[in-house]
Amino acid sequence: MSYQKIVPHLWFDTEAMEAAEFYADLFPDSRVMYSNIFEQTPSGNAEQVDFEVMGYRFMGISAGPYVTKNPSISFMLVFSKDEQTEFQKIWETLAEGGRTLMPFQKYDFSEMYGWAEDKYGVSWQMYRTEEPPGEIENRVIPTMIFVNDNLGKAEEAMNFYMDIFSNSKTDGVYYYPGNMEPNLTDHIMHGQYELENQCFALMDSAEKHEFDFSEGVSLMVKCEDQKEIDYYWDKLSHVPESEQCGWLKDKYGVSWQILPKVMDEMAENGTPDQLRRVTAAFLKMKKFDVVELEAAYEGP
Repeated sequence: MSYQKIVPHLWFDTEAMEAAEFYADLFPDSRVMYSNIFEQTPSGNAEQVDFEVMGYRFMGISAGPYVTKNPSISFMLVFSKDEQTEFQKIWETLAEGGRTLMPFQKYDFSEMYGWAEDKYGVSWQMYRTEEPPGEIENRVIPTMIFVNDNLGKAEEAMNFYMDIFSNSKTDGVYYYPGNMEPNLTDHIMHGQYELENQCFALMDSAEKHEFDFSEGVSLMVKCEDQKEIDYYWDKLSHVPESEQCGWLKDKYGVSWQILPKVMDEMAENGTPDQLRRVTAAFLKMKKFDVVELEAAYEGP
């Protein structure tokens, strides 16, 4: 895909690199890109890993046992009929040591589908499309599930996000039919939409769930400059006490990280001393200040 402005961020205790290597070995067109260590954070030395799953960029961090991932944000993997045998094996590997939420089998909405939480706590939905492999436009789709106090807010949230991000549109919204109580006919069964030309999905679920959105899976927005950082911070931040080190929570409890794109270059190219200075600088910040970060990187 073209430049990916919104990057999912996965929080691990100590296993970020292990998980990234596991995904790189398991999925086609996947790789570990680079890693680095941020020293003397509140979690100690935190390892950050950039990797791709089926050409889609992720970031993971080993930052201690303070946050738990859950299925509130999962990742839908789209595969074709021709790839079903390969993805059957991928499913079996993912489910081993993890937890099956919906078995890999035929459903009314797909010839083959499954939902599993892997051994690292990351949730994956596997969905077979009837499109041939070369015509599948979106192979990885972050998917939010609106439950508990958020029940019935999926459509509102979709419109909220589309108002904030450019290059946005809906790709189809489907509501629950009248025979699927406790879900109501104005609840979204599956909605697909685009932000910054990236595909996302969401749904409501009235079933009883023991989870809500958490920092375990957050969404990073890579900003061009301070003006963009200020814009997204103002539009998204809703919980002042959650503002820290570029992190915020929106009104639905979804965690976002609003970061300057230049931090990618710092992380990839910086020396240990430069990274130590940048870390010391951003640990004091709520919203990131690009000028201060660049000054810390350049040093005295």
